[in-house]
Amino acid sequence: MDMKLLLNWRLHLTVILASLLAEWIGILRIPLGPGTLLLLPLFYAFIIGVLLNPHLFSGMQRVIPKPVSNAAGPLIMISILPFIAKFGSTIGPAIEQIIAAGPALILQELGNLGTMLLALPFAVLVLRMGREAIGATYSIAREPNIAIISDKYGLRSPEGIGIMGVYVVGTMFGTLYFALMAGYLASLDILDIRALAMACGVGSGSMVAACSGALAEAAPHLRDDLLAFSGASNLLTYATGLYVSLFIALPTAEWLYKRLGGAKLKEARNETL
Repeated sequence: MDMKLLLNWRLHLTVILASLLAEWIGILRIPLGPGTLLLLPLFYAFIIGVLLNPHLFSGMQRVIPKPVSNAAGPLIMISILPFIAKFGSTIGPAIEQIIAAGPALILQELGNLGTMLLALPFAVLVLRMGREAIGATYSIAREPNIAIISDKYGLRSPEGIGIMGVYVVGTMFGTLYFALMAGYLASLDILDIRALAMACGVGSGSMVAACSGALAEAAPHLRDDLLAFSGASNLLTYATGLYVSLFIALPTAEWLYKRLGGAKLKEARNETL
């Protein structure tokens, strides 16, 4: 990596200004149906980054030249490391809370594998995706999952491109989707609302906030219980989700991709092109 490009003053000034602008806007809460849509500073930062991307808008090369933009890619991993250290440090003090939550919270973590079991066949057989499908579907593509893909394949690999695409979409639309889905499912009165609260804890702060907030609005008399269940579930996902993704989900995604003939489909597509 060229350190001159990485230390380019335009890059760092742009990041600082974008961060300050996003924090200045702050968290916006928009009432939406049974819940509340939360727009976080990270969302604004992504929008600003997209608008300043020289690969999408050639005129932005005067602000961020393409070589500088390319050199900044590996910094994503460095930025994620403090976040991983932070959530890791919260597990020890809350160990009693995790144990008291009971086996239901532990078993519900296996439900995250449904993301891969449903989406991977669709991505390979219907959308004809290559190995991007592995990164895009083996998890819900949050920060710890990005760290795994970055370490194993690299973010410039097909798997890295797949997970970053889902990460961006999840950041932009995840809170909206969770708020609407949670409120709708609660109104159907088919599942225990405490089970829905547990399902909120997928490992994303913004998503769990939107999901639990919508449920709390649907059942105000259980507000404290619902927030406690969703918080414990989210904490447990942080504690165990990394290992489930690394040792179960990713190897299973690799195996399923091969069984579905993903490599052969990609070769056939390339020959056709």
